[in-house]
Amino acid sequence: MTDSKLILVTGATGYVGGRLVPKLLEAGYRVRCLVRDPSRLQGRPWLNRVEVVSGDALAPEGLADTMQEVSVAYYLIHGLQGGKVNAERDLQAARNFAQAAEDAGVERIIYLGELVDPAANLSPYLRARHETGYLLRYGKVPVTEFRAGMIVGSGSVLFEMIRYLTEREPIFICPAWYFSQAQPIAIRDVLSYLIEAIKTPDSIGRVIEIGGPTRLTYAGMLMGYAKERRLKRWLIRTPVYAPRLSAYWVHLVTPIHWRVVAPLIEGLRLELIVRDDTAKKLFPQIKPIDFQTAAHLALGRIQRDKVETSWSDALVVSMGDFKPYRFAIEEGMFIERRQVMLDLEPESVFRAYSGIGGERGWLYMDWSWVLRGWMDKVIGGVGLRRGRRHPDEVHTGESLDFWRVEEVEKNRLMRLRAEMKLPGKAWLQFESAPQENKTLLTVTAYFAPYGIPGFLYWYAMWPFHKFIFDGLTRRLASRARVIAH
Repeated sequence: MTDSKLILVTGATGYVGGRLVPKLLEAGYRVRCLVRDPSRLQGRPWLNRVEVVSGDALAPEGLADTMQEVSVAYYLIHGLQGGKVNAERDLQAARNFAQAAEDAGVERIIYLGELVDPAANLSPYLRARHETGYLLRYGKVPVTEFRAGMIVGSGSVLFEMIRYLTEREPIFICPAWYFSQAQPIAIRDVLSYLIEAIKTPDSIGRVIEIGGPTRLTYAGMLMGYAKERRLKRWLIRTPVYAPRLSAYWVHLVTPIHWRVVAPLIEGLRLELIVRDDTAKKLFPQIKPIDFQTAAHLALGRIQRDKVETSWSDALVVSMGDFKPYRFAIEEGMFIERRQVMLDLEPESVFRAYSGIGGERGWLYMDWSWVLRGWMDKVIGGVGLRRGRRHPDEVHTGESLDFWRVEEVEKNRLMRLRAEMKLPGKAWLQFESAPQENKTLLTVTAYFAPYGIPGFLYWYAMWPFHKFIFDGLTRRLASRARVIAH
């Protein structure tokens, strides 16, 4: 029975670990998470189903106690912390972990490393990743080491870099590393290998290279993304590598810090390809998807259905997480979120925002909404004059001024999809979430830009949003109080 096994996951606050935990739970395993700061797991939907232990692989005291009764331990720790690479810290953490696992009687360690040729001239970061695997294997606890190609998935560093560069640059000045061969692998396939290894005894003590089914260059990935987005992009090849300059450029053009992206670019100087077929022999049931499919699936998260799934994630988990204003760029979308806590029932708050628009107007700077409607009408859009069917009732699918009501959940949520002419897709969402005898009102604007015109449009409109949406949120709170009394 899988539920007899206790699995330890390190790095649960990271990209791979955060996705591995729910997969292990789905497979029936018991899971213990070792994290330095347990508060960073707040808001995870699976949090109440796992055991969380505070600890640090760099502090060996008590590490063995954390591993008591653990059958399999996933080592997903690496030293890219705070944007800095410290190889010796990586190696010391691996030594401590291997010794503690031995002392606790752990049956097996599963490690996720990097897919590069260890004999090549590696950067300090990549060299430390390979030596970490060696140190873990040097201990007495059997180790399965996966060496993975660059990971493709919504939110991964590789995909984020490709997405932002392709969206914002019509012409690429390409250093030589753009044309090195690689085998990127989808995050879903990485997770499949990590989980299937538990049930595959023949993988014990093995170093297994995993990658996608096709080889392509970084330039090919950029053009593949452009094809998926139906964007015209052009490449100009140059003979230089310039990895540090490239990292700085990515830092300027994208939200990714140069220290984070530098190891990825350094890796791209090498051939990141699978050199043996061990993975196919040990895991014939896993059929990795190609880059184009992986990019399509990742992009699907900013389409209508997938966005809804993303929005359903917990936004506020406690009073301590409450912040009046948040701005973020996530999964290709600009997100502005405003929140206010009200001493009211969710019903009153819902009635306040579900009744906006039409003859009642938009409560704050109404003239600006009218002006935006006229501008849309002039260029052939629907304009603001459609109004609303009923002053207080609203149903999914009906029009509301220049919006379409995409979803309504009584006393909880109303989401509007913009139907005005825009260089992208936009939503405006209102939520009323109960919070310890109070209600949290959340007003969120989402915009998924289409190419450079979309980015320019957002930044041109963003200063106006500050006044309009701040005022709208305040007026909605006032209206809710009036309704309640």
